[in-house]
Amino acid sequence: MLSQMFSTGRASRDAVTAADGVHYVFKPSLVGGPSRFDLTEDGLSWQVRGRKGVWPLDKIAAIRLSYRPVSMQSRRFRADIEDTRGERITLFSTTWHTIALMSPQDDSYRAFVVELHRRLAVIRSKAVLVVGINPKIYLAGMAVVSVVGIAMAGLLIRALLTGQFTAALFLVGFAALFAWQIGGFMRRNRPRAYTFDALPQDLLP
Repeated sequence: MLSQMFSTGRASRDAVTAADGVHYVFKPSLVGGPSRFDLTEDGLSWQVRGRKGVWPLDKIAAIRLSYRPVSMQSRRFRADIEDTRGERITLFSTTWHTIALMSPQDDSYRAFVVELHRRLAVIRSKAVLVVGINPKIYLAGMAVVSVVGIAMAGLLIRALLTGQFTAALFLVGFAALFAWQIGGFMRRNRPRAYTFDALPQDLLP
């Protein structure tokens, strides 16, 4: 009975910690320990792969939010934070448990990212806020997507003209899947800027 009460109490404290947006912990890989981030009076405190430091909030130079799905977790978001010296730390909205289990931490990740932006807004930070992947990579990706789309359209027309309706149906299904997965990735990761009072909701779980 006592152990059950203790477990319940500990779970409640963990839930509060996860919801307050001041702490965030995740395991970026199976190898090594977890990464920990804390918002303190001194700024952003972090411990990543054996390194640690504290960045005053006014030394944060840029934040990039992006959508980074993987085969084991389609809802996976990323935040890259850079300081004025060019040093960078990365947060993911998922954490590794075992070789076959990667679980989302949507609420705690969102709470931490939102709270970080709120504190930066309070001090009138000049940090550059951007969304998506590198513009050059994005343009290259759009070019590849366009070529694939044209090729699939050509194959579909040929299949219809030659009466190969089974092949045409397969192409339609494949095109729909391609548009859903790749299209969603490209749409969310379109390079653009945002502001402290208008965070990109499609890049927050």
